[in-house]
Amino acid sequence: MKCSELIKKLEALAPLPMACDWDNPGLLAGRSGKEVKTVYLALDATDSVIEDAVRCRADMLITHHPLIFRPLKKVNDEDFISRRILKLIQNDISYYAMHTNFDAAPGCMADLAGARLGLTDTEVLEVMGKTVDDKDYGIGICGNFPHAMTLREAGEAVKKAYGIPFVTVFGDVEDGGPAVRTAAVCPGSGGSTLKEALRWGADVYITGDIGHHEGIDAVANGMAVIDAGHYGIEHIFTGFMEKFLEENLEEKLNVIKERDVFPNHVI
Repeated sequence: MKCSELIKKLEALAPLPMACDWDNPGLLAGRSGKEVKTVYLALDATDSVIEDAVRCRADMLITHHPLIFRPLKKVNDEDFISRRILKLIQNDISYYAMHTNFDAAPGCMADLAGARLGLTDTEVLEVMGKTVDDKDYGIGICGNFPHAMTLREAGEAVKKAYGIPFVTVFGDVEDGGPAVRTAAVCPGSGGSTLKEALRWGADVYITGDIGHHEGIDAVANGMAVIDAGHYGIEHIFTGFMEKFLEENLEEKLNVIKERDVFPNHVI
C-alpha cells in the first residue's frame, strides 16, 4: 500500500486536529507516494532507531514523539536532528509521527494507560474537545482502582502494569503509606496537568517528568505522585500500533517494533 493510504488509516485513529497547537505530528519527511511493505515502530526517532530501520529495509518509520518540533533552517550532516532527517530521506524511508493527537484520541494513549491499571468509571482528565459523536477527548484519564490499596502497593501496580523497573514516589510510603483509590494518569510529561489531577480530587497522580517542587507541592495539597518516567508509560504506543496495523489493514505489512529498553537506570 502507498504511504498516503496508510496515513489515512492512522489519521482515522488519531485525527490531526486533536493534536495540541504547539505540536507537530504528521508526515515529517519522505514521500507520501512511497510504496510501503515494511513499517518500523518506535517511541522516538533516535540514531539507533533510524539505523535499525535502515538495516531492516523499512519503507516507513512511525514514532510517537516527532523528531521535528521547530522549523529547520538547514538540512545537513552538521546537526543531529537534520542528520537523522537526511538519513531517512537518503534511504527513502517515509517518516510519520502521531503525538498529542494519539495522546488525546479516544481509545488511544490515555485509555490504554488507564486500562493497563484496571481503572473504572473513567473520564478525560483535561478535556480538549468533543468528537463527532459527542465524546470527550483530551489529555490523560481519571478513574478508580478496582480496590483501595496503599501508596506503596500502587507503585508496585504501576511497575507491573507498564513493565518498568522502577518508579519515583512523592508521598509517604512508610508502612505502605496512605490508602489510594482514585487515580489520575497522564502518560509522558505530566507537569502541565498536575492541577487538573488535583481538581479531580485524585489520591495519586501517575505520570512522568515531575520535578522536585511539583512533587512536594502535590503532596502538600493531599495528592501523592508516582513518576513512572516519560518513557515508562508511553512505550505502550508501539505494542498497540503493531496490533492496530495487523488488524486494520486490508494489505498485510511487515511490522517491526523497537525493543523495549528503559532509557534510564538506578545504579
